Amino acid sequence: MRAHLSTSEAAIKSQTYKDAGVDIRAGNALVDAIRPLAKATARAGADPDLGGFGGLFDPAAAGFRDPILVSGTDGVGTKLLVAIAVGRHDSIGIDLVAMCANDVLAQGAEPLFFLDYFATGRLDPEVAKSVVKGVAEGCRQAGCALIGGETAETPGLYEPGHYDLAGFCVGAVERGRLLPSATVAAGDVVLGLPSSGLHANGFSLVRRIVEAQRLRYGDPAPFAAERSLGDALLEPTRIYVASCREALEAGDEIKALAHITGGGLLENLPRVLPPGLAIELDATTWSLPPVFRWLAEAGPIEPSELARTFNCGIGMAAVVAGAAADAVARRLTGARAIGRVVAAADEAPRTRILNLETAWRS
Repeated sequence: MRAHLSTSEAAIKSQTYKDAGVDIRAGNALVDAIRPLAKATARAGADPDLGGFGGLFDPAAAGFRDPILVSGTDGVGTKLLVAIAVGRHDSIGIDLVAMCANDVLAQGAEPLFFLDYFATGRLDPEVAKSVVKGVAEGCRQAGCALIGGETAETPGLYEPGHYDLAGFCVGAVERGRLLPSATVAAGDVVLGLPSSGLHANGFSLVRRIVEAQRLRYGDPAPFAAERSLGDALLEPTRIYVASCREALEAGDEIKALAHITGGGLLENLPRVLPPGLAIELDATTWSLPPVFRWLAEAGPIEPSELARTFNCGIGMAAVVAGAAADAVARRLTGARAIGRVVAAADEAPRTRILNLETAWRS
């Protein structure tokens, strides 16, 4: 006997996932839209076709004989809030790749493949595609394949219009060529590679200063009047893979690479040193870029705090034997000698910056 539904029961609408805020069709359409972007990052060893349960990579096809895998994961911090406020989403993906690929590079490894995670409360396909376009461009610059990722639509977890990003990079280096080398010694030279700006660190402090100065992201940048403040702050992170890999593969005597990220110059350089050694930099050997000089004045921020928070114009540092310094510097775009490795003093900081107060306050 068929049961009879009450009027109230019959009026209940059948629920769908879309009613709960997740549009599967929009997600599928996004995958179709970004598929050509991923294919454009193809490289030896990778098939960047999307849609499988996992991305594949063949190290042998990439030319490796006895590789050690090196992995890295990172995000872009609150620089993402600047991108959202400005409405510019085409470069933040470059930052995402750079933060991961540069870390992998610092171990001496060649970045091989990359995966991204994009999460939002409600999927805006155009925004997501713009972000992934930047990721693909970052992968092109780093020479790694975009072989997969995840787009998560999570209603209620993010404010309207907001999203979050995470990236995952895997690289490889032949056994015996892993960095840092155990041969790092007192007398070695530290080469500094210029940054493109803030990269993706310290933005919680940057945003605080922008707010305190009552500036809008559409205003001319106080340190670069020809650009808006938002565009200047969103300058993407430099990817150092091409020039550094060239120097490494040429057999130049690079003993260590340090990616200058959170913790700035003071915290990142000691990570490549064996016990008993320190690094001594000379602040007069490079010019503090205008964005950092403005932050120091507008904050105000003490020079030591600036060096502990930001890259201060040096996005990657290489430690090389003194006799090889000139040859390596010629291969590394824009590199210059900024310091040296010295014996560590008892209870002294493992990174010391000489002439800091005079060079960065003038």
